[in-house]
Amino acid sequence: MLAAMLPYACVLVLFGAHTALAAGEAGGSRLRWEPRCQRPLTDRVPSTAILPPRLNGPWISTGCEVRPGPEFLTRAYTFYPSRLFRAHQFYYEDPFCGEPAHSLLVKGKVRLRRASWVTRGATEADYYLHKVGIVFHNRRALLDVTGRLNQTRAGRDCARRLPPARAWLPGALYELRSARAQGDCLEALGLSMHELSLVRVQRRLQPQPRAAPRLVEELYLGDIHTDRAERRHYRPTGYQRPLQSALHHVRPCPACGLIARSDVHHPPVLPPPLALPLRLGGWWVSSGCEVRPAVLFLTRLFTFHGHSRSWEGYYHHFSDPACQQPTFTVYAAGRYTRGTPSTRVRGGTELVFEVTRAHVTPMDQVTTAMLNFSEPRSCGGAGAWSVGTERDVTATNGCLPLGIRLPHVEYELFKMEQDPLGQSLLFIGQRPTDGSSPDTPEKRPTSYQAPLVLCRGEAPDFSRPPQHRPSLQKHPSTGGLRVAPLPLLPLVLGLAFLYWL
Repeated sequence: MLAAMLPYACVLVLFGAHTALAAGEAGGSRLRWEPRCQRPLTDRVPSTAILPPRLNGPWISTGCEVRPGPEFLTRAYTFYPSRLFRAHQFYYEDPFCGEPAHSLLVKGKVRLRRASWVTRGATEADYYLHKVGIVFHNRRALLDVTGRLNQTRAGRDCARRLPPARAWLPGALYELRSARAQGDCLEALGLSMHELSLVRVQRRLQPQPRAAPRLVEELYLGDIHTDRAERRHYRPTGYQRPLQSALHHVRPCPACGLIARSDVHHPPVLPPPLALPLRLGGWWVSSGCEVRPAVLFLTRLFTFHGHSRSWEGYYHHFSDPACQQPTFTVYAAGRYTRGTPSTRVRGGTELVFEVTRAHVTPMDQVTTAMLNFSEPRSCGGAGAWSVGTERDVTATNGCLPLGIRLPHVEYELFKMEQDPLGQSLLFIGQRPTDGSSPDTPEKRPTSYQAPLVLCRGEAPDFSRPPQHRPSLQKHPSTGGLRVAPLPLLPLVLGLAFLYWL
């Protein structure tokens, strides 16, 4: 599915996009933009980046997080004015974070350096680890960690620091790294704190039901590589799910108090979420500007037609972290299979998506010039590209300059949840960090991207020729960061579109 094939590539500008059917135009049905859906959704409100980032204070997960593997965890980090930090990571055996397995206590020091020249809006940082300890909450977790350590020679040395299963003591803290101990067992376990090398803090006002808006502060840390073996070497260029200030977080938040009051000996046990069956029909939109590795900023809109199992997606790609400077848009469409429960990621559903059609719209002069300099017939039919004009690239099997290849099949992972405010959320599988495509069952994702929000229920089926597709509304370009100059564009796009291959 292009929703997964393009999470790093492009998106429709959707700060309040919602559509409804309007009949009688162009000889058929088309979509119009409803004022009700143009109003910002709960999480899609303007945010302000805090530069330089102010880290001091406690930061917590707002729910159960899923990392590639899969790994299920919650986090509670505290940063002090002395630049010291203490991080708690609580790992679980289940995808609802209700069955604790083991907890990590990480202590160290972090020093902010400079604004990132790779990821706009982020700040680079150095960190130093002073101590890492682990507490096992059951024997099964101890055996699992010991088994992972015994797979390598260095790991076997580390395994000797842990007790045999029969001598395990509940609540005992075992050191994996300290000033006294020789060697570093983190690499043997595939653990890393490189997330601290990329930091962004932002503040926004969160609308509240029947109450005044509430201040929310979010801490974005670097993304985690999808390949465990690469995590020790990978330097983040994107973000993972943000932590929120324990003092200024979204309300209501059933998990927040539990996580804030936890410690390495008493991990939070979260209440099970409301289970939702996977019902894709309808319009799903990004809740805000999304950041992906390889310096890509985007928003997304998907329309799923459940009765025909067809889908459409709009993706807008931007040059700035506020998603205010559009560069190009891609429309894609295809079909998907009936879902089956995932055996690897409990609570997830496995589907197969096919991409059969694509359209491209350049939204700035730089992208337009790049497309006009491309090889003839490599991206759409004959003729010149112009800003804001959409062209069909299906007949040329995609768009070679942008790395779009058609047809394309991807093996996907989906799940649905409901947040405390009652909004339906759709999670789509996370893209491999190395840019490869999940085009085989073995490459199917084991974690998720940022959730999409349901804007409206079952959508009409647009199984019509392309000229009767929903019309694309342009997003006004506002002031802000300038787009990269033309000589730099091939390099930037070359990195971005590795994710199509």
